[in-house]
Amino acid sequence: MSLPRPLPLLLALTLCPGVAQAGKESFAPNANIRMGYTGQGGDRYAQDDSRRPGVPPPAPQEPIKVDPTAAPRPDIRQPNLPKDFIPIPDRWRIVESIGVNEKWWDPYSQSTLKGDRPVFDDWFVNIGIISDTVVEPSAFPKPVGVQTTKAANKLDLFGDTNTLIFNQNVIFSLAFIKGNTAYKPPDYEIRITPVFNYNYVELDELRVLKIDPDGGAERNDNFLAMQELFFDYHIRNVSDRYDFDSIRVGIQPFSSDFRGFLFQDLQLGARLFGTRANNLYQYNLAYFRRLEKDTNSGLNDIAAASRDDDLFIANLYRQDTPVLGFTSQLTVVHNRNREGERAFFFNENGFLERPAAIGDERPRNYDVTYIGFNGDGHFGRFNLTGSFYYAFGNDEHNQFTSRRDANIRAFFAALEPSIDFSWIRVRLSALYASGDDDPFDDDEEGFDAPFENPQFAGGDTSFWIRQGIPLIGGGGVVLSQRNGVLPSLRSSKEHGQANFNNPGITLFGIGTDLDLTPELRLSTNFNRLDFVNSSSIEFLRNQGDIDTAIGWDLSAALIWRPLFIQNIVFRLSGAVLLPEEGFKDIYRASNAEEDIFYSVLANIILTY
Repeated sequence: MSLPRPLPLLLALTLCPGVAQAGKESFAPNANIRMGYTGQGGDRYAQDDSRRPGVPPPAPQEPIKVDPTAAPRPDIRQPNLPKDFIPIPDRWRIVESIGVNEKWWDPYSQSTLKGDRPVFDDWFVNIGIISDTVVEPSAFPKPVGVQTTKAANKLDLFGDTNTLIFNQNVIFSLAFIKGNTAYKPPDYEIRITPVFNYNYVELDELRVLKIDPDGGAERNDNFLAMQELFFDYHIRNVSDRYDFDSIRVGIQPFSSDFRGFLFQDLQLGARLFGTRANNLYQYNLAYFRRLEKDTNSGLNDIAAASRDDDLFIANLYRQDTPVLGFTSQLTVVHNRNREGERAFFFNENGFLERPAAIGDERPRNYDVTYIGFNGDGHFGRFNLTGSFYYAFGNDEHNQFTSRRDANIRAFFAALEPSIDFSWIRVRLSALYASGDDDPFDDDEEGFDAPFENPQFAGGDTSFWIRQGIPLIGGGGVVLSQRNGVLPSLRSSKEHGQANFNNPGITLFGIGTDLDLTPELRLSTNFNRLDFVNSSSIEFLRNQGDIDTAIGWDLSAALIWRPLFIQNIVFRLSGAVLLPEEGFKDIYRASNAEEDIFYSVLANIILTY
């Protein structure tokens, strides 16, 4: 009996295990996986070297290097153990690891001096330096000195018109700020801004710059002022969008409206301000006690006693009212002046400032309240800025009538609509300030402001706004203030008191802003000027029938920013006044028919 064929093979494999192993190797499914002995030494492979046919084996991996100083990896099996941290730079300086390094001399690079990085914790410092240089030749009517004149054989009331002014301001600003101000108001801010001024004036008449004729026709002066010195405290946030309440105490800038028609200055005071409804509303509640100014520089003189002249201000802004893109403002300003209770005040050049050298020259007190509406923005393509004020109050002494009391009732309105056509903006300007029609009654109807600095109808490019034009011999009272549009007949806006016995003014003009290149702009302005009523001037000049026409004010300005930024700005402007009958009536003795009244302003501003 014979066995089945598979049985002898199975018996052989059972009795000879070596043969069985060899058979397993020979019949392995994958020939690339070697499972037996190989090589002359008979060593077994310690790892598989499986790979696709025709593909070389992978390169051997180098062993991982262990840094003995590195922090050990946390044990994930024990999550409650303290974690190990590796120190890195703060979040402001971590960018240095990718090559973004500080350049302190470049205000547009990362700089600790410009508030980009904290000096410690979350306290930042911001340092600014500005050089503001002005060279200003001009010609306007000037009085001949009472005692003498520099021009031989000249016995007129008004003398030579030419003037040259050089003015240099160096402004240093230092601010310490605490908080993350990129998305919320600062927690604290301390700001200090001293200003050094040097000024030089040259003209051709004596006793204009100084009351003493021996003072000559030239003047050099310098002054160190403190223009800002305040502490700002963030009281609280009132919403998750960082609407807030803050208070600021000290010498600080403030403007009562968008264009500086009523009060724009840096004065000592306290101001509570903030926002509501996701910045839809902004408010200010402020009190200012006016500082005395340096006579020749116009800067704050903190060494002198403060004036007895107080301002109480409340205003409310609402954005997108009445339309999207237009901001409306309501404001109330009360001016309380008690300088009639002090002795006469003479400025540094010897001229009487308070009371003004008009009328009976008696000290006086007054209270006046201004209620105003201001707006700035656009209606579709049309831009619009507007201001409206009504002033009312009481003057305890009318200098024109020597009576004890007079009622103050005056109006002011200004509008500037404009429209853009690509690189061209066309502007219209209209301004009205009421004038007093009867200096002998008990009503004072000429509008005046506590401290105006109008950015309107050309601003300081305009001849009328830039130049202070004397009215009475010696320059004690001026027809219009330097950097002012109102013909207020006061000694100066820096030292003098407001005067509501004035002729008022109307201004109508057209102007253009032409962006010739991204760094070069040409602005032009053509303004028509008239008095509202000349009665007060006729009284002061003892001269009848003075016409209301002042004349045409034509000006142009080139502004060049060579680096496309505000850190280097060159400005060259020129203006002329073409006088008409009213101006000629007042200054006929100055040969106003032949004289050319002009103003040239060369200005260089360098900012760090």
